[in-house]
Order: sequence, then structure tokens, then C-alpha cells
Amino acid sequence: MRVYMQSLGCAKNQVDSEMILGTLKDNITLVKEPTEAELIIINTCAFIEPARKEAIETILEMVEYKQDNNAKLIVCGCLPQRYKDEIVNLIPEVDRFISIAEYGDIANIINNVIKSDYKYNLEFSPLNRIYSTPNYMRYVKISEGCLNRCAFCAIPLIRGNLKSRTIESIVEEVRNEVNSGVYEINLISQDTTKYGYDLYGKHAIVDLLTELVKIEGDFKIRLLYLYPEIVSDELIDFIKNNDKVMNYFDIPIQHSEDKMLKAMHRRGDKELITNLLKKIRKEIPSATLRTTLMVGFPYEEESDVNNMIKFIKDIKFDHLGAFAFSLEEGTPACQYPNVIKESVKQKRYDKLMKAQSEIALDLKKSKIGTVIKDAFIIGYDEEAFMYIARSDEFAPDEVDGCIYVAARYELELGQRVNVKILDADHYTLTGEQVE
Repeated sequence: MRVYMQSLGCAKNQVDSEMILGTLKDNITLVKEPTEAELIIINTCAFIEPARKEAIETILEMVEYKQDNNAKLIVCGCLPQRYKDEIVNLIPEVDRFISIAEYGDIANIINNVIKSDYKYNLEFSPLNRIYSTPNYMRYVKISEGCLNRCAFCAIPLIRGNLKSRTIESIVEEVRNEVNSGVYEINLISQDTTKYGYDLYGKHAIVDLLTELVKIEGDFKIRLLYLYPEIVSDELIDFIKNNDKVMNYFDIPIQHSEDKMLKAMHRRGDKELITNLLKKIRKEIPSATLRTTLMVGFPYEEESDVNNMIKFIKDIKFDHLGAFAFSLEEGTPACQYPNVIKESVKQKRYDKLMKAQSEIALDLKKSKIGTVIKDAFIIGYDEEAFMYIARSDEFAPDEVDGCIYVAARYELELGQRVNVKILDADHYTLTGEQVE
């Protein structure tokens, strides 16, 4: 059977897509275009309004391909998990909407849709996937759901409470990947710092890392989505003292001002966040700091944005993403007065990102003349005649930028090289390969 898969949203959704394909892998051919498919699968995101809009637009686009080619169309993921009753009648051309809660039986569901003589029966499991990532890197999802109840976030409504995988299961997956030649292991979840609390009655991320670094092989681990109030001294020390864990701290703080943090139902305050970030920089001077901020949340005033800009100028995040608040049905923020205009949100967003752009440029230019070790090749720019690389300080999927490399000889994807930095702009470094 010819299958076309389109995965929308975050890396956690991408892992789900890989597992869905894994249940079918015994007898399918993946195709690059929906026009070639007998079965079209869309894994949707519904985190915020723009994501839902993208999902609906993608479904409607695929409906046309389905009708033109007499294919079957399945829609799964966050959108049917949250809005299945509404969209079943809204888009009757979809052969089956599959909610996240049904994933355990997804092979049987797909069998019922395609009505083939061949019966798919492989397990939906992290250990059974068709990977969409390059051979040198993998996402490893260590838990599902979230125990936090941030006032703006619909994830617990969609994905439920925290459900951690066992340490043994994760170690088995990572060992398999390292043995197959994977270099970069990205541990992901909604709240990585709270990993294991449901299983072990404590925050067990250091326990997990302790077992992972025992795996023999040439690899590095990146932690994504750390919440500031539970980034412990123990975790900082472990990262500092273990070369197999990248000095990369992805800590989404959402805002800097206490008034806003309280309204968002975020634990901790500005003093805690400031002390944490400065402690990381003191203990690990080479650490990369990344965060996410929000503008336009209810009760925010212009002075709050100005203070947030002062805060980021003080901290100097290596990478910073931001977004404008989007009201999500069923969240506590629905009870707040939502009076900030979209035009005002956009102006605040632009103002914040302009300040970060200047910070990022200064930080990037400070690297001119330095040598970045073990940058791994991720592509080639045919217009620039240069390779594209990432190092420990750049997360996957181009969220942080990249390094352009003038090579001495032909390189391969995943190959690691040392790069002397010769130039920089706001989000990229440019250099030459050195020994």
C-alpha cells in the first residue's frame, strides 16, 4: 500500500507519526506526494488557533487529492482528540478521525478503513517506528501529558496528565539508536524536568540520565523543555560533569514579571528565574540558554513588556522564541478580561524580537575567531556552495539557526567537523573547516 503521511506541529507529534507508520511498516511504501497515495494520513496539532487553522486547511487540501485519486483519508492527533464530535460532521469526506486515546488500537482501525486482504497488526510503540529524522539524530519522547496547569495552555486538556515511560524502556530505545549509528539524542516531553514523577514519586530526570550515559558509544543527549522551578542543582551538576549531555538549557519561562507569572499560573518568580539562569552561566560558562516568551496575555501592560526587554538584555539568551497570546477554549485564561487588541500584541511581539535580534547578533559576533568542535553536517546549500551544520548550541528543525561551513573536501550528512568562525549574523555563523 502506498502511504503519504503529513505530520503537523511539534516534535512530540512527529514521534507519534513515526509510531503510526511503524504499525504499518510490514507492507507499505511511503510516497512523497499525496497524488501517489492510496492512503493519506494527517497527524494534526491543535495547540493554538493558528495550528488548528493550518490543520483544517491541510485536511481540506488532502480531501481534493483523496477524491481525485480514490484514496482513503485518515486524520489523527490533537484536533480529533479535542474536537472529534464537531469535525466528524464538518468534514464528512474524511474516512476516519482517530483520537490520541485510540492509538493503542490504531492498526485495527486502519485495517477497517482500508479493507485490505493484508492485515496490519504491529504494536504502536516507541520501539517500533519509521523514522522521519536523518540517520544521525532522533527524538526520544520520555513522557506524555502534563501535570502543570498554566492558565493559557490546552495541552492537559488534549494529552492528559503526566504519563512517563519507564527508565528501562527509554534506555532500550536509546541503546538501539546509538548502536545503529545515531549521534544526537533529543529527549522530549511536555515537561522534561518532571519526568518520572508519576512512576517513581520524584523528579527522576537525573536517574534517567545516569542510566543513559552508561550506554557505550559515540553520542550526545540534548534535553528539551525544562521548567525553571524544578531545574535542580543536581541536574545542573550532572550536565556540567557528563560530556555525553549537551550544555543546552531550553527553559521556557513565558514572562519575566511576577504579576504576569502569577496570572499565568506559573510557579516561581522573577528572582528564582534570574538566579537560576545566572547560576547556570556561572557553573557552565559554555552553556547555551534558550527560552520562550509570550506577549499580550491578559493584564499585561506596556511597562511589563519594557521590563521583560530589560530582563532579556540582562540575561542575554542565546536563543529566544516568542508568540502572541491566543485564547484557548477551556483554559483558566478564558475567565480573564481579554481586552488586548491583536494589533497591540503584534507591536509588542515585534518590539521584543527586535531587542532579542540585537542581543543575538552581539552574541554571534563574539564567536568570530573561535573554533566550534564537532559540528555535524545536516545539509548543503547549493547557492552558497557551503555545507550547513549544527553544533551542541543549535537545536534541530532550524529553531536556533545554523552554521555555514566552507569545507576542505566532500563531507557526508552527520559527519562531524571542527569549524573556525569567520563571520556571523543574527541567527547564523559562517566559517571554514579546520583540523
